[in-house]
Amino acid sequence: MSLRERQRRQVRAEIQSAAFTLFARSGFDAVTTEQIAAAAGVSPSTYFRHVRSKEDLLLDPVREGGAGIAALLEGRPAEEPADIALAQSILARSGALATDELEQWRAAFATAPHLLDRVALVPADHRKRLVELAARRMGTDPVTDSSPGLLVHLMLAAAEFGYLQWLRSTRNHSASLPVCVEAAVAAVLDDRWRKRR
Repeated sequence: MSLRERQRRQVRAEIQSAAFTLFARSGFDAVTTEQIAAAAGVSPSTYFRHVRSKEDLLLDPVREGGAGIAALLEGRPAEEPADIALAQSILARSGALATDELEQWRAAFATAPHLLDRVALVPADHRKRLVELAARRMGTDPVTDSSPGLLVHLMLAAAEFGYLQWLRSTRNHSASLPVCVEAAVAAVLDDRWRKRR
């Protein structure tokens, strides 16, 4: 990663952290983009170079996490069954953030419950790649066999359910994000997904 990319990510992370703190304290709707920029120590123009909308500040952690699942799946052992490899990749992504960052995000999200319905773990292009990778592990063609697509969509739906369950809970009355996701994806694991070669 280039120095410029690292700096861009650092500015984005500072904006996001400032926004989460403000959202948790004042509520999502009450916080302006100008307040977020000031709290992050950047100009409004810098803010808008890094952020499309306030909503994206809350939704992007899920999207960014989802984007890494395909890379993790590609790195799993080749002999690992598709369902187990996909589940382990999802779990690795859900456990990648530090607990304090996750709690800050959840507290911020609690002030914008209207955005919960927009939580989507993986965009369409990444889902397509995951289907291709699952099909390869299953030894089948995803064009003629719907099993890889069904596995990916069920597993991601289960993971999204785990995320939503965790986001809707309070800090004092919930399991951790990885525990919620693991319990959800475990329901999809089954011999039916195993390699057919």
